[in-house]
Amino acid sequence: MSIGFLRQAINALQLQSHGRTSHRVNQWFKWLSPGLSVKRWFFVSVGGFLLASLGLAIWIKLTPIFWILEFLRGLLGFLTDILPNYISGPLVLLCGILLLLWGQSRTVGSITEVLRPQGDEEELIDVLLAHRRLYRGPKIVVIGGGTGLSTLLRGLKTYSANITAIVTVADDGGSSGRLRQEFGVLPPGDIRNCLAALADEEKLLTELFQYRFRAGDGLTGHSFGNLFLTAMTDITGDLERAVAASSKVLAVRGQVLPATLSDVRLWAKLEDGRRIEGESSIPKAGGKIVQIGCIPENPPALPAAIKAIKEADYIIIGPGSLYTSLIPNLLVPEIADAIAAQNIPRIYICNIMTQPGETEGYTVGEHIQAIDKACGDRRLFDAVLVHKKTPSAQALIRYAQQNSHPVFLDRETVIKLGRRIVPSNILYEDETGFVRHDPQKLAKVLLKWYNGAQHGK
Repeated sequence: MSIGFLRQAINALQLQSHGRTSHRVNQWFKWLSPGLSVKRWFFVSVGGFLLASLGLAIWIKLTPIFWILEFLRGLLGFLTDILPNYISGPLVLLCGILLLLWGQSRTVGSITEVLRPQGDEEELIDVLLAHRRLYRGPKIVVIGGGTGLSTLLRGLKTYSANITAIVTVADDGGSSGRLRQEFGVLPPGDIRNCLAALADEEKLLTELFQYRFRAGDGLTGHSFGNLFLTAMTDITGDLERAVAASSKVLAVRGQVLPATLSDVRLWAKLEDGRRIEGESSIPKAGGKIVQIGCIPENPPALPAAIKAIKEADYIIIGPGSLYTSLIPNLLVPEIADAIAAQNIPRIYICNIMTQPGETEGYTVGEHIQAIDKACGDRRLFDAVLVHKKTPSAQALIRYAQQNSHPVFLDRETVIKLGRRIVPSNILYEDETGFVRHDPQKLAKVLLKWYNGAQHGK
């Protein structure tokens, strides 16, 4: 019985050793993958070594080199006397290659120990391959605000690092509104959410940035992220520099830009004739919105935002609150003009549920018409992505109590508006019936549609 157990242990050790060896060989061969720019520099290094050796030999008049060569010739002659050259040659060649690979792997291992965070089991080569893939991804511009935008960014960042999020700065409620009144800064809330979503250490940063103080004179209700961005704005001079500096500190994958640096205040005209001012007051007014605008009228766009749109490969609008997150960005005329001028894939992500105080009873077509109207009846996107699966009965009951229902797809109206419909199952529903877009499913569908649109040109 002890002998059988010993045999099992030896077999297990052999399998484990074989697995480690196979994994290590696979990792070595990954360094030969195209696009890493490693092979060329390796051969340059070898050429430099050989050239330096030749220079040294010439400098010292070949005397030591001569004796080394004589020694090697004698050694190789001795080996060929014992073993034929067709055996000894490949054997020595193999030994040299193995020594070279061993030395290179140890060098890479030493570099990895310095660069890789403690406890991170991911190989350096895998990190480099992922980095190359992400930074070769399409240049994506996403326009919106609120939690919908940050949800989308969490999914997109796994496909490309060339992401620009253009975010509304019309928020005047909650912590952002208080900071806006007390310090005269632009509201940082939506920007904070996007920075956390694009950060490498997303989970920890999201918890940190979303942390709200529960005590303290003047601190109660404020989130740490809002205070952080407010302090950075005061240090750097404006919100654009504050966001850029914060992005470096947080290792953000992509960039987050405010739509404008103007102190924008939203207003809405309701069907009953009332005029409501303030982003947070509009949904609470309880009326149908017939017109939306901002003060000051026609605010100037951030130049970096216009540059990003002009250089984009792909533009995504939404998801998010129609009148208080999406349209405020498009009330900046230069942004709407830049989007309209682009002949690239452009898509709008329609919300899954209607929003009380903003889009009660709205269909997909009415969402599109509202965006077109706010932009001077122009078509800023070619397709609309809609969710095609009905939420659970639990979710429908929960939302019906808030006078919210699934957005109905009026297919004929959407087609008449000249938009292509992209139906997909992109819903995530938690155990309480709360509904939102699934970040990974949404990003996968968007990239699939983008690739299809590119090939269809």
